[in-house]
Amino acid sequence: MRQIFSNLDNVQLTTTFKDLLAWRKERSQNKKTQSTYVVAQADTKNIQYLHNNRTEATITSIGHCTFLIQMNGLNILTDPVWAYRMGFAKRLSNVGLSMDELPLIDVVVISHNHYDHLDFSTLKKLRKINPKTIYLVPCGVKSLFTRRGFNTVDEFNWWDFHEVQGVEFHFVPAQHWSKRLLFDTNCSHWGGWVMKCSSNAIHSNGNEHPTSNESTVYFVGDTGYFRGFQLLREKFSIQYMLTPIGAYAPEWFMKIQHMTPEQAVQAYEDCGAKYFIPMHHDAFQLGDDTTEEALARLKKHWLEKKLETNDLLLPKLGETIKM
Repeated sequence: MRQIFSNLDNVQLTTTFKDLLAWRKERSQNKKTQSTYVVAQADTKNIQYLHNNRTEATITSIGHCTFLIQMNGLNILTDPVWAYRMGFAKRLSNVGLSMDELPLIDVVVISHNHYDHLDFSTLKKLRKINPKTIYLVPCGVKSLFTRRGFNTVDEFNWWDFHEVQGVEFHFVPAQHWSKRLLFDTNCSHWGGWVMKCSSNAIHSNGNEHPTSNESTVYFVGDTGYFRGFQLLREKFSIQYMLTPIGAYAPEWFMKIQHMTPEQAVQAYEDCGAKYFIPMHHDAFQLGDDTTEEALARLKKHWLEKKLETNDLLLPKLGETIKM
């Protein structure tokens, strides 16, 4: 019998198929256009630096929820999606880096099995480039990989962690759900990933890596606002929080599974993170909100809360942030 996964406090989606039809009807009658606004591409992309870098911790924005993270000599990808379309939604902004521009990828982390986060057309191309890439996935997702011939796959429940080359990968709670087929709702888990250098990490060059919170990255995945953010503050000293701000409208339909920009800021404060980097807003219009609207609400609320201006990072696509 398949295991069924649930959220903290057993919070469940309350929307029904009837609600979905009501939203679709509402959307067809009053659909917002995406306008011409797209997230800008970086003026200069440090491709050669990314290929050669084995000493500095970096984050490079690629689009949607895909980031290239470099830590302790590892090249890590989050939820890799290079697809041009996601269902009926066409990609709004070009990817920040082409797959040919990537350095050799050591580790891929997956947050959950929804198609805009788990894209096997992308993963198969990555496998051709490096068959030794390690895939870290939620419990219940591994079988999707093994049936497609992926062998270097480990799966995780919440709070499990795995160390690769001195970097700890912690799978942490999120408030969401999973589904790929008609009858597999919540048959696999969902969550985020905290990535940090272990206290006794040895760098890929053979030297000891200094223990530092500056390279602790929290990739949130998809989530609604929930008390799990406060739990994370108790367990980790998070520096960089990669946080979803899109697909929140209509809020009556999305509120359990996705955060508004204002809730994302509250989650950032709950976690005690230092830097906020938005995601899940620039590639596909999956809700009734737009990229421009999500960013405007984020910036407005940041100012209203009187948070440090320099702690809100809005990288251009393909831009590399040095941690």
